[in-house]
Amino acid sequence: MGVEIKESAVSDDARAEMEQFVYDYLAASVETEDDGGRMRWYPWHSAEYRFNHILNVADLAETIAEKEGADVDIVVVAALFHDVAKLDAPQDRHAEEGAHVAREFLESRGEYPPSFIDAVCQSVADHSFQGPLSEVSLESRCLMEADVLDKVGANGTALMLLRMGYESRTHMDAARMVDRVLERGKDHLDRVESDTAESIGHKRLKRVKWFRDWLESEVAEMDADRPEDKPPGVSED
Repeated sequence: MGVEIKESAVSDDARAEMEQFVYDYLAASVETEDDGGRMRWYPWHSAEYRFNHILNVADLAETIAEKEGADVDIVVVAALFHDVAKLDAPQDRHAEEGAHVAREFLESRGEYPPSFIDAVCQSVADHSFQGPLSEVSLESRCLMEADVLDKVGANGTALMLLRMGYESRTHMDAARMVDRVLERGKDHLDRVESDTAESIGHKRLKRVKWFRDWLESEVAEMDADRPEDKPPGVSED
């Protein structure tokens, strides 16, 4: 018996078109906001950061989907659209709004089957679900695992260190800031379910721990235990 080869429903050109649309949508969202965008002074609230996050998530989600047996096309397309509305919709509605944007795009471009569009939009809508990942589809789970993994490791660490400059912190705060990446990374790993995502997460956290130890070994009087002074209303999500 031969092995059935599934032809991808999403060509490289179609994926590139989606990426361009998403970037343009994010950029337009920032340009139309008062004062240059919501919390524009923090890098993770810029169109450039959000788009980079989306590409990271798409790559991670593709890897997880391939190894976990999910429909890769559904997962990748959902990943590309999962935060498209992040900069112009309320936080508690951005997933739902993103699903709406994805549906309008997919129904007006190409000839995607309705079942494919429905599955993509469901995963986009699901990605901010805070319950157990066992309660969503395999495709939604792959996207959600990739979304949290992007906050673990080098990307999460770099953003946390960038935040130090925006908050007028010195390098003496670096170890404590990296500790927060470790703590949040462990929380994220408690939520993932697939062996693939867990393996990726543990490798990333191991590198963050190594960097934290390196900082402490080379910076005199490094203080990781001072009281937290996080400004109110700030989130790295």
